[in-house]
Amino acid sequence: MALVIEGEERIAASIQKVWEALNDPAVLKESIPGCQSLEMKSATEMAATVVLKIGPIKATFNGEVMLKNLKPPHAYTIQGEGKGGIAGFAKGGADVTLTEDGPDATVLKYAAKADVGGKIAQLGSRLIESTSKKLAGQFFSTFGEKVGAA
Repeated sequence: MALVIEGEERIAASIQKVWEALNDPAVLKESIPGCQSLEMKSATEMAATVVLKIGPIKATFNGEVMLKNLKPPHAYTIQGEGKGGIAGFAKGGADVTLTEDGPDATVLKYAAKADVGGKIAQLGSRLIESTSKKLAGQFFSTFGEKVGAA
């Protein structure tokens, strides 16, 4: 089951500061809902453990995150794949673009695609879509607050 999620967040920080935060595993870990661990394996690869509850199913996903198409400090693609045991799998990615909005503000736009399978996919597309949009919104608003406040 495939989903597309788009949005944008205005962040009260310079484009360089936002770019650095998008590449900082500590900031990403604090921003990802349910993230238990996130560690760098290389400059563009991370390993993550995330606990999510979707409807009646709570699952721990272990996965890999990769950064691709890097165009510092304006854009990149983040791709990930996680396996949640009997709950199923989730994989997807987001194209992230940063646009300067004055000297100390940045507009972050994202277009994310996700695909889920297994027991999670049987929950129904509306529940999965609403949960996915909520999680994406939580990530980007928390990220914006953390980077803007720093």
